Amino acid sequence: MTRTVGAMHVAKISRRHGDREYDSYLVRRSIREGRRVRHETITNVSRLPAEAIEALTLALKGVALVPAGEAFEIVRSRKHGHVEAVLTAARRLGLPRLLDREPCRERDVCLAMIVGRVLEPGAKLACTRQLHACTLGEELGVEGAVHDDLYQAMDWLVDRQDGIEGRLARRHLKKGELALYDVSSSYFEGRSCPLARFGYDHGSGKRGRMQVEYGLLCDSDGRPVCIEAFEGSLKDDKTLPSQVKKLEQRFGLTRMIVVTDRGIGTKDNVTLLSETAEFGVITALKAPQVRKLVKEGCLQLSVFDELNLAEIACEQLYPGQRLVVCRNPLVAEDRARTRRELLADTEKALGQIKRRVEAGTLHGQAEIGLAVGAVWNRYKVKKHFQVNITDDTLTYERKHEQIAQEADLDGIYVIRAGRIDPDELAAAGLVRAYKQLKEAEKGFGGLKGPLEVRPIHHRLEDRVRSHLLICMLAEYVRWHLRHAWAELLFQDENPRSNTDPVAKATRSREATRKAGRRRTRQQEPCHTLASLFDELENRTRNTIRVKGTEATFPQLSVPTELQARALTLINEHIPQLT
Repeated sequence: MTRTVGAMHVAKISRRHGDREYDSYLVRRSIREGRRVRHETITNVSRLPAEAIEALTLALKGVALVPAGEAFEIVRSRKHGHVEAVLTAARRLGLPRLLDREPCRERDVCLAMIVGRVLEPGAKLACTRQLHACTLGEELGVEGAVHDDLYQAMDWLVDRQDGIEGRLARRHLKKGELALYDVSSSYFEGRSCPLARFGYDHGSGKRGRMQVEYGLLCDSDGRPVCIEAFEGSLKDDKTLPSQVKKLEQRFGLTRMIVVTDRGIGTKDNVTLLSETAEFGVITALKAPQVRKLVKEGCLQLSVFDELNLAEIACEQLYPGQRLVVCRNPLVAEDRARTRRELLADTEKALGQIKRRVEAGTLHGQAEIGLAVGAVWNRYKVKKHFQVNITDDTLTYERKHEQIAQEADLDGIYVIRAGRIDPDELAAAGLVRAYKQLKEAEKGFGGLKGPLEVRPIHHRLEDRVRSHLLICMLAEYVRWHLRHAWAELLFQDENPRSNTDPVAKATRSREATRKAGRRRTRQQEPCHTLASLFDELENRTRNTIRVKGTEATFPQLSVPTELQARALTLINEHIPQLT
């Protein structure tokens, strides 16, 4: 009888006992005796670790085993996790189709600039390097883009700005709702751009620099909808008419309530809004206007003996408009304390100058005036002092009556509304609506802070407009990311509305606990948006090569629990838009 012995192999034997299944691993060999085949068990290896059993199985099959480190090598590793997160958010928001309905290289380059601005803002040359440093260029197919490609895409984008803003307006601006509008400026490097002018500085701190002014229009939640660039010398209130025209004619909105600040809500602009379709307006009065209300007898300070909010009328000054006067005691105390400190510091500085005059080390009316002028510029309370200067004397005293009159108005502000019926918004609703303007101010905080809209280097007017549009769209993505990732950030997940509209907004109990302990509800470290991006970018895409060959394949690193959670939150909380 012919007897043939086969090679050894590992056999898996499964048996069931009740509801449980047991696996055994046996090293066997097959023996053929004539027409009969039987299996001979050599040993039981079930007690070996799973990795050892797998290695033994491969070895018995004739596979040459080598250490993993010797079989493959990592050719390249690029940051990927943060790109994946922001691109996922942008695509869920329909940002590619928002830019243009037809795919093209310019659209992909613009999307890369927007995502790059969210991740790591910088100059356009830095953006081209960023396309290679992470997977952003590969994901969008623009890895080989150079700075000329970026400028060409910016020119392509600015031609589509009206369409982009129109689509955003249809998404987020609804008839009869609030539209928040505010203005800011950013300093400009160079002098060749037609928009660059000297003008009022909105907090850049760069004196002597030309600037570009821009207005940001947001929905009631502070989500940016459109941005417009203006000459840097243009006054804030002169920017509003173009926004009203945009809302009415381009966006086709017949009824909106525009909320804007004191500097923009001038008499002419309130009249313009009142005459435009059915537009309402909410703004606030400046301090001189409030004092005039008191002088005319329209505002009685005794109204605050029992209430901190009251609606009044003043037909001789503001015919057909509603006025809501508010008093915040905490703000009143803060302003009183600040005034006391400024007056005391001013007197101290003036006293030092007076002693120099008396000692003869400072002489001459002009020289003394220059020294006193420096004090006025520093403390800004010149209006509260009566000063007399001669060639060899300096006298000063406080204007006590004027100081007392100003102190009476501490903490008092007046909300002004036009063409808004009480049935549409009560007095408390007007106050809350005006306070929503802080959401638009947060948009400027994002533009000037993490997105680094300034300084502006572009020479061409359209390039400046395109740069601002890219930054606004980046802030649009960041707005949604902040809300989607609220549980991971120091952000209040459930902001509450105060029962008292005048009182300062307070954080929820959960947000206070999160800020105090620096921990989320899951007891994980809280993050800022920047630190969360740092965590996400640690997930890399590796290009792996089989040693001894030219064959390569990509391999993503396994996401951490935080990285996986961040992606899940994006898919759960950012709507899929088209």
